[in-house]
Amino acid sequence: MVDKILYATILFAILIAIIIIVFVVSILRYHRRYVRLQKERMFAEITMQENERRRITNDLHDSIGPMLSSVKLNINSIEVKDSLDEEIVQKAGRHLDDIIKNMRQISHNLLPNTLERKGLMEALKEFTDHINDSKHIKVHLQLVHDLTISKQKEIHLFRIIQEIVQNTLKHAKAKNLQIGIGQENNHVLILTMDDGVGFDTEKAKDKSMGLGMKSLETRTEILNGKLVLESKPGKGTNYFIKIPI
Repeated sequence: MVDKILYATILFAILIAIIIIVFVVSILRYHRRYVRLQKERMFAEITMQENERRRITNDLHDSIGPMLSSVKLNINSIEVKDSLDEEIVQKAGRHLDDIIKNMRQISHNLLPNTLERKGLMEALKEFTDHINDSKHIKVHLQLVHDLTISKQKEIHLFRIIQEIVQNTLKHAKAKNLQIGIGQENNHVLILTMDDGVGFDTEKAKDKSMGLGMKSLETRTEILNGKLVLESKPGKGTNYFIKIPI
């Protein structure tokens, strides 16, 4: 009788253990599938966003740009004798110059042509030179090792660094931003350091870090990378990103 009770107890315990294992495995499989689907959805959204940016950039560059230049040539070819009319024509020409300049800046922000033609580092040099020309902050860009990455990853890396620079401009009140990029053990490494006001990372997480930080996390996750953020009030902010090639 005792043996039967012991046997039944052991059998019951084994059945419970099997049920628990099956349940845990099912949860893990569901979680992995959910994470995979989330990553695929984010990748699809960002890919669609980049394709739309590319389309708008091409439209600005190939259609609207030449059209505005043609309008400016036509305006400049108008011969007027009245000084008031001449002033109006000149004013219209200046407005067109401003529109063309702004259009080129919008096109560059959407997708730098240099990124397509010359690659990531040249695009980053052009981008940081433009930031430095604005005199708001001094960006120091350093390539530690040559990079061998795909064009698809280049656009994500460019957007990641672009977002870090924009976040620094908006929030850090920094005078200098150091950006180091290199390749080591089949990984791209990005390290940035600023001398800004810094912040409490725990409080920032509770209050949500906004779309900028979310974009950084999303793009890093899509690339199967790791993002580490370090900051303290008065100590500046550091980003470390590691992405497999």
